[in-house]
Amino acid sequence: MKWNKRGKIFDPAQGNPIHECFAYAQSPQALVFEDFIRIYFSTRQKDGKGKFLSHVAFVDFDRNFKTIIGFSTNTVIPLGNLGCFDEHGIFPFHVVRDGERILAYTCGWSRRVSVSVETSIGLASSYDNGLTFQRLGGGPVLTSSLHEPFLVGDPFVVISGGTYHMWYIYGTKWGTYPEEGDPQRVYKIGHAKSDDGISWHREGRQVISDKLNADECQALPTVIMIDDTCHMFFCYRQATGFRTKREYAYRIGYAHSKDMQNWTRDDDKAGIDVSTSGWDSDMVCYPHVFESGGSIYMLYNGNEFGRGGFGLAVLE
Repeated sequence: MKWNKRGKIFDPAQGNPIHECFAYAQSPQALVFEDFIRIYFSTRQKDGKGKFLSHVAFVDFDRNFKTIIGFSTNTVIPLGNLGCFDEHGIFPFHVVRDGERILAYTCGWSRRVSVSVETSIGLASSYDNGLTFQRLGGGPVLTSSLHEPFLVGDPFVVISGGTYHMWYIYGTKWGTYPEEGDPQRVYKIGHAKSDDGISWHREGRQVISDKLNADECQALPTVIMIDDTCHMFFCYRQATGFRTKREYAYRIGYAHSKDMQNWTRDDDKAGIDVSTSGWDSDMVCYPHVFESGGSIYMLYNGNEFGRGGFGLAVLE
């Protein structure tokens, strides 16, 4: 595969979609309409103590991704209540059409004491074309369990033949490393199925093999069917040093499957990498692949995990 980069198409400095969000447009994910493309993303606000809160916003583009025609002006989905799994933020936010409604599978996060964060997957729905979403309940639909004890998140859902398929990440450990002051997380990609999109049966195994080492971190899977093959793009990095060392930072990986469950990893065919200079020269991360108008596109973030916005690439 070969992706032709169109460059950065959105910088949060261009607008102030919601609240007092000042930077970041992370995990861009598209919802295709007949005459425009809505792109949801997670942006950040600082609370009264100077800590981040992640909010969901969106920006609307014309079908050529040349012109911004609108922003979210109201809260897309409020953060969770005190003590809930999504009290401190939602990142990422994956949307999928399901009949007359639009479902949003959310990765809600909350702060911890011994480690920095815990995550779970929530579910909300929209009946106003994705302007606003309402939770089905205050708790998650997929969370920590006996063999996946923490950091369940990054959902991506495909509905095929009446079955809901979810690819997500789950934590395997919080590790302590001499070069890092705080515990660092390790997470892998898993798969679950559902008959109703609410109750999920997990495979209970890592579905994408490691490339770097056993502590490789795998994040944000996105899956698209082309002909009779499923193609997954995701991002991966080293467990340590990724904030300061370019060679340890996120890169985009690739795998393919015929049955949505058994995957062959082949990163050499991912077709996209960091640029030699500019906004995505240190890292490429948080991919989202979708089809529109007969072309296949990838939205993705660059340096500093999307602090400066997101870019677009088109499959050659």
